[in-house]
Amino acid sequence: MAKQVQQLDRVIIRFAGDSGDGMQLTGDRFTQESAAFGNDLVTFPNFPAEIRAPQGTLPGVSSFQVHFADHDILTAGDAPDVLVAMNPAALKANLADMKPGTAIIVDSHDFNARNLTKAGYEANPLEDGSLAEYVVTVLDLTGMTVEGVKEFGLSRKDAARAKNMFALGLLSWMYGRPTETTIAFLEKRFAKVADIRDANIKAFKTGWNFGETTEAFMVQYEVKPAPMSAGTYRNIAGNLALAYGLVAGGVASGLPIFLGTYPITPASDVLHELSKHKRFGITTFQAEDEIAGVGAALGAAFSGSLGITSTSGPGIALKSETIGLAVMTELPLIIIDVQRGGPSTGLPTKTEQADLLQAMFGRNGEAPVPIIAPQSPGDCFDAAVEATRIAVTYRTPVMLLSDGYLANGSEPWRIPELSELPRIEPNFATEHNHETRSKPDKDGVVSVASDFWPYLRDEETLARPWAIPGTPGLEHRIGGLEKGNGHGNISYDPANHDFMVRTRQAKVDRIADSLPPLEVDDPSAIDGAGARVLVLGWGSTYGPIGAACRRVRKAGGSVAQVHLRHLNPFPKDLGDILKRYDAVMIPEMNLGQLSLLIRAKYLVDVVGYNQVNGMPLKAAELAEAISDLISTTTGDLDAARPSDTSKEPVK
Repeated sequence: MAKQVQQLDRVIIRFAGDSGDGMQLTGDRFTQESAAFGNDLVTFPNFPAEIRAPQGTLPGVSSFQVHFADHDILTAGDAPDVLVAMNPAALKANLADMKPGTAIIVDSHDFNARNLTKAGYEANPLEDGSLAEYVVTVLDLTGMTVEGVKEFGLSRKDAARAKNMFALGLLSWMYGRPTETTIAFLEKRFAKVADIRDANIKAFKTGWNFGETTEAFMVQYEVKPAPMSAGTYRNIAGNLALAYGLVAGGVASGLPIFLGTYPITPASDVLHELSKHKRFGITTFQAEDEIAGVGAALGAAFSGSLGITSTSGPGIALKSETIGLAVMTELPLIIIDVQRGGPSTGLPTKTEQADLLQAMFGRNGEAPVPIIAPQSPGDCFDAAVEATRIAVTYRTPVMLLSDGYLANGSEPWRIPELSELPRIEPNFATEHNHETRSKPDKDGVVSVASDFWPYLRDEETLARPWAIPGTPGLEHRIGGLEKGNGHGNISYDPANHDFMVRTRQAKVDRIADSLPPLEVDDPSAIDGAGARVLVLGWGSTYGPIGAACRRVRKAGGSVAQVHLRHLNPFPKDLGDILKRYDAVMIPEMNLGQLSLLIRAKYLVDVVGYNQVNGMPLKAAELAEAISDLISTTTGDLDAARPSDTSKEPVK
């Protein structure tokens, strides 16, 4: 059957179903197919916090959104162009995100009275006309799957589980995705269970063939590969990139890695991945609790390893005293906080970036800690290497703030060359660094004793020596009580305490000397005028901010963008950049934490754009807010306002 092929520049697809329907696997396989094809892409997995919510209910809905394009994109998209809903609950939970005219593919098999009631429907939406404004295709995906795999003799329940592969095959045909990677994956995934393997492969191929032959779909869509700079690419999720970055940091510094941690959503994948790489000198320790995990990591740092601990916000609260101990002892320690919705247990599977003030101030006493934040899943690799550089070079704990959106989302990532990694020198102490001359003895002989002083400092970095325990002659005291300047003995002297507090702060401040200048994205500056409004962001808001700024510029507006990786200390040129603009907006997934810090340090009356709903910022809504600020700043109420942002593609 000859079918029309239509060219598209971008598509956003969301797979949604019960948490047992395999939607995460389906979305991941479609993503891998798109990556193999060469599209640029960004993904957004979204799943319930309950381990097994009641089947068919709204709390149990799991979804996976993938945005793929023939050009550079920055977000997973505000709203899907296509929704694949496997049951009534999946349809109801996701319908609010669908715009009129978009496509919905529904598995009709579970639209019975019982499941409709579970989902909160009073009438069947497939029959009452409530979906009239959408392009709805109703298919019995489950029934066709069971019929397609009956030759393998599976129970109806086991056969029905392959319906996600039928749906994947159908969508793979519809958008011209390569199938080889999925077939190879299924062969490997179910290699030990031949019937399950063959049934899933058959369901996948049956879905593809159904798309090829059915009259329900007369158009196949094509999204061409995106141009990219030369290099070897792979699709990578944030937690995986973070783990690889830690491995690279260990290689670049020549240090063995010790991860002491306790599993917690959404950070557990870092532990899972690092445990696979023992050949790189990595030791992973799953402790009995958060406190034991960070304590073991700090002990490993004392012994000469790169100490790492990973957690989310609740775990940071438990680790705070030991992080303070790392500040006092001035040992390299990387603390990974994959932020999630809070407070307390909060929204464990949803994203948020509300731990910035906790990272900045969440310890007793004056305990400054450098803070860095990656901006995308792939950037988690570079952020981990940078955290290693700072921790080792400056002898300090470092807080790395990722979040659930980055951790679980993915994008194409160019694998760096080894020559691109920085050289990180631990510079362990190997000899005495201080001499004290004793008094002459009774025979008039003067003896010279050479002592190791653990708190003498490097003139450039203010880092103290790092002496591995057991090195002859380098014995020294360590612990949580205040250290005497230089010699490191316990000191209660008020003047010494004041000096040491200020020195530890000065050491963190010195990190700013090693940071590159900030990149200001302001196309209008090329023409000499420059924008009057700056949008400042940090962490995973990079994508939505960038997409929103593109929208505003496309509509004729002028706006600049700066994104921060280093949040403590701030880059040295940040203050001067802020002064160039009449208005500064800071979008955050919190109630204004970076805004508070910027106001306090630079006395700039920033405008906050704040959202705390467990979801990423939407570019269209942010573009409206930026346009409003431009209008207020310039006095032109029509300036830079997109005529209809709801219909503009999210680039």
